[in-house]
Amino acid sequence: MVSGQNPINVPEIDLSNLKPMTPEWDSARSQIWKAVEEFGCFRVVFNKIPQNLPNSILNELKELFDLPLETKKLTNHITDLYGGYVGKSLFGPLYESIGFDDPFMLEKVEKLINAILPPGKPEFCKHVHDLAKLMSEMETMIVRMVMESLGVEKYLDEHCNSVFHALRVQKYEIPQKGEVEVALNIHKDQDVMTILYQSQIDALEVETRDGKWVDVKPSSDNFMVVIGETLHAWTNGRAHSPYHRVIMRGNRPRYSTGLFTAFKAGFVIKAPEELVDEQNPLLYKPFDHFEFLKLIKRDAEHYETNPNPSYIPLIAYYGIDV
Repeated sequence: MVSGQNPINVPEIDLSNLKPMTPEWDSARSQIWKAVEEFGCFRVVFNKIPQNLPNSILNELKELFDLPLETKKLTNHITDLYGGYVGKSLFGPLYESIGFDDPFMLEKVEKLINAILPPGKPEFCKHVHDLAKLMSEMETMIVRMVMESLGVEKYLDEHCNSVFHALRVQKYEIPQKGEVEVALNIHKDQDVMTILYQSQIDALEVETRDGKWVDVKPSSDNFMVVIGETLHAWTNGRAHSPYHRVIMRGNRPRYSTGLFTAFKAGFVIKAPEELVDEQNPLLYKPFDHFEFLKLIKRDAEHYETNPNPSYIPLIAYYGIDV
């Protein structure tokens, strides 16, 4: 059982209606960078995405996850590494999800849904497709602000050409007997960035730099952004990638949808030379994101049973002693 946590919340930043090279953009960029450094996560208001779009997806998820297990597993024959069905495990005892590995391709979204819910759900598929595209615009804006804050915005085009996006829909079950339970264990994301929209149920918690756990209060008008280890490595440690977990305390399941941004296989992730100097020596060897995931999968048992700061896969595999 996990006790209640600190009610302090992470920053909320409004990225609506912003144009580069304006005072409003500069103010938001300053807030973004402060949150990236201090928390590694923050909430975003982005009114380009109407609230009814992500909510319409969440409203369909009960039917999707109520399907038989073998039916949900059919998605694993249709998608790649970032797509398909993930079931309950030691690491996520109350967690399951279904991923769309190329949500920008409407026909691929439809192919997955048609396989498990014939004759399909065209409106749901269109909503997944539309939400992914709009969330990716938010991701690009945030990455641009991070790069501008570091003076390395010349790498933005390379970033946009080197990443892919996957969208996952997720369910967290109700704990038995109403007890407080860990639904998804302590972890860092290995991608560049995760953007979440969640149902109005408190469950997501993030560890601050000083070791305190804080609740991330969901709201219908904001998205949750979590910085991954890959962006932490690319910025040579300047962007913080936080530990987080999901703790279920209520009598209702929690549903969420998330856009995951990661570098394509074959792209070598390394800090720009502008971010490496005597005061900031190189922290990580260059690496391939998918090779990183293979190493984690190989050592999954150790990682899942030792989810503590003493074992950080990125440092274990690619860290440089300084």
